[in-house]
Amino acid sequence: MGGGQGTRLYPLTKLRCKPAVPLAGQFRLIDIPISNCINSGYNQIYILTQFNTASLHRHIFETFKFDAFGGGFVEVLAAEQREHGAYWYQGTADAVRQNLRHFRKDSKEDLVVILSGDQLYRMDLQEIVAHHLATEAEVTVASTPVPKALASSLGIMQVNDDYQITAFLEKPKDPALIQNFVISPTHQKALKSIGPGEHCLASMGIYIFRADILRDALMTSATDFGKEVIPGLLGRTRLVSYLFDGYWEDIGTVRSFFEANLMLTDPVPSFNFFDNNHPIFTRPRYLPASKINACDARRAVIADGCILSSVTLRRCVVGIRSFIGEASYLENVVMMGADHFNTLEDFIEPHDPQFPHLGIGRNCHIVNAIIDKNARIGDNVRLSPAGKPDHFESGDVYVRDGILIVTKDGVIPDGTVI
Repeated sequence: MGGGQGTRLYPLTKLRCKPAVPLAGQFRLIDIPISNCINSGYNQIYILTQFNTASLHRHIFETFKFDAFGGGFVEVLAAEQREHGAYWYQGTADAVRQNLRHFRKDSKEDLVVILSGDQLYRMDLQEIVAHHLATEAEVTVASTPVPKALASSLGIMQVNDDYQITAFLEKPKDPALIQNFVISPTHQKALKSIGPGEHCLASMGIYIFRADILRDALMTSATDFGKEVIPGLLGRTRLVSYLFDGYWEDIGTVRSFFEANLMLTDPVPSFNFFDNNHPIFTRPRYLPASKINACDARRAVIADGCILSSVTLRRCVVGIRSFIGEASYLENVVMMGADHFNTLEDFIEPHDPQFPHLGIGRNCHIVNAIIDKNARIGDNVRLSPAGKPDHFESGDVYVRDGILIVTKDGVIPDGTVI
């Protein structure tokens, strides 16, 4: 599912859809669910898209190419006008409904796995399918423990001792209702990753449907799986939960995106990209190794094709083709990089103070920030969200969730102080 508008991630979604947002220096969010499918042995994948999709489509077409003998594909299904209607996807369920004719699966033996396109996790999907079959489920919903304080922003469920879902609420606000959904001691003991305090089981937005049940469920006017389809199936089908006991992050807000990236700078991050057995696939770019000269970098992730000279980095993710000039200081910064390099002439000739070269100039000081792709930040710039209201906007600079954002293709002239 890659059709969401991603309004809570704005302005990172100003020019792209949420699954196309860059991640970890050289990946995109969509790479995570597709890689989970491929690593699990599933290679017939449809991506349902709708908003600002050009960069997502280009990335998918240039990344996921299968040979002619394995029968695999990654096919984009964009919202389109049809004979009986010209409607955008009205929700997750409606997106699947509008594309059922492409799946050609409708027997009891066929299974459809539905994944979100904007979450960070690693899952062997064969395990959830095995659980689905072992419990004789008709529908399986993957769930994970979350602190009770977060339950009001997610779909939460009650699960009995044989994993059947007995109740489901989408984003409940009543504390008394939420208290009824606190995880039972039986399931709490089974979850090794659970922390202290009370937790609820939250839907991960990952579903397995028996194909005939999916078709029947979508013969209604329901538009969303979490709000309508899953609650509507309670008591009518065998609805089972799969308890996922591992790292999972729903990249739904600027803050969650920011923290998920900076977490990767930890000595032992909760999500590990350094896994030979379960690699995360992305587009091959054939970039040169990064050039790092006289830098002081502590807890930094630096992608390929970067040029850094006499730079100080503290807990930073530096994306592909990034350029950072001398004597600049970055702390708690996610820099997404660039789509192309500066030219040789850019390094030789002085830049226009109002239109700097790609990257970050000399003697800059940037803290608690996201620098989106192709940003141009001049010399002697100071950027920080400190003291700014949460919806601060000034030209190509925004503040959201306490984080300063320089937008994609944004231009920050020499000497700017924000």
